[in-house]
Amino acid sequence: MKINYFDIHSHLESSKFDKDREEVISRMKDEGIFTITVGTDLENSKKAVRLADKYENIFASIGLHPNDTRPTFEKVDGGQAPEDFNEEDYIELVKNQKVVAIGECGLEFFRLGEDAENEKLRQINIFQKQIDFAVKYNKPLMIHCRDAHIETIEILEKNKKQYGDKLRGNIHFFSGDVELAKRYIDLGFTISFTGVITFADQYDEVIREIPLEKIMSETDAPFVAPEPYRGKRCEPLYVKEVVKRIAEIKGLDEEIVEKAMVGNAFEFFGVKNSQIPNS
Repeated sequence: MKINYFDIHSHLESSKFDKDREEVISRMKDEGIFTITVGTDLENSKKAVRLADKYENIFASIGLHPNDTRPTFEKVDGGQAPEDFNEEDYIELVKNQKVVAIGECGLEFFRLGEDAENEKLRQINIFQKQIDFAVKYNKPLMIHCRDAHIETIEILEKNKKQYGDKLRGNIHFFSGDVELAKRYIDLGFTISFTGVITFADQYDEVIREIPLEKIMSETDAPFVAPEPYRGKRCEPLYVKEVVKRIAEIKGLDEEIVEKAMVGNAFEFFGVKNSQIPNS
């Protein structure tokens, strides 16, 4: 299968794709688009792995989103009770060759609620468990960070001293400035951008300033559809618009950026051509 684009963060396992998932994946295949579908809890992680096993252009990330540790948080998909991260629950999943990352994990300090300090400690504890798990199984992290960049960097810096190059990952849906981006890169992390960059310019400077080899393309589908699809459900096919915009901001030929985004994803997430039939 020809590989033209790589969306390194989507949620194809989401119920928002239940009615037409096969059609969405068929369109992806027609356009040579690959994705990593990202679990946000144990059940979604299992769904992500099943999708990855079924389709050659899909890989999986497994883990527990920080919101799902929150007692008062109501999930979009199902409303199940919040859970802790138990390594034993994920061991069989992480052994699957299509699992290429751990997460979506990290810190979500937006609207912490009345018991803010305890909620922060809860999230930090579960984040640390997934850092340890990722290093143990030699997988990069897929990190979610909202209103918590300084705390996230401090945690990663502390772990870097212990784990060295074994600790690596991607900062999904990056929302910081150039200084923060460079601090993540210095720790061996990459930065990914969504369709937001097609209709907002606050990340243009970051994209211009950081090396192309440290940038990843993503959609976070079904969320934040790029121009010209704003207001619609997002899907991995729209990663083309993200890549196009990165090329425009950096003043590079679009084909160069297309190849770079695929190459970056393959190298960073350890995807092998042998895992893709007819590649």
